[in-house]
Amino acid sequence: MQADFFTNILLPVGLGVLMLGMGLGLILADFQRITRYPKAVLIGLVNQIIILPIIGFIIASLLPLQPEIAVGLMIVAICPGGPSSNVLTYLAKGDVALSVTLTAFSSIITIFTIPFLASFILQHFMGESAAISLPIGSTMAQIFLIIVLPMIIGMTIRHYFPLLAKS
Repeated sequence: MQADFFTNILLPVGLGVLMLGMGLGLILADFQRITRYPKAVLIGLVNQIIILPIIGFIIASLLPLQPEIAVGLMIVAICPGGPSSNVLTYLAKGDVALSVTLTAFSSIITIFTIPFLASFILQHFMGESAAISLPIGSTMAQIFLIIVLPMIIGMTIRHYFPLLAKS
């Protein structure tokens, strides 16, 4: 019961509040810059979606790992960074607009890649096949409600109430 409250309510609300706070520090020009220079987004997506799983697979294949550990390592490698990566980017004074863009795009792409790769991983390391699917609609709604909407609200507050946003 407590875990459900934490994972279903407290954690999403907390991440939404953090994303709202990050939105207070962003303006529309931050995202327009990304559309003018899409190379960073492309490099980030290739690294997250292709290179990281390949590196994870090489490590899991070369090291003498138990099959369950190898599968766990691969699950971490095929799953994109979420809102927490945006928070860390913000704290590191990195490009938050780029981080949010990567989170949004990689979350959408991995809805399709995770089931395929997870099935392959289970078959390769454990000799088991499994039909894995992700709920596309609810995943998209969660991305919007936890990441996009709070950030838009924060950016709107900054635009119309700049003094409030700075305090």
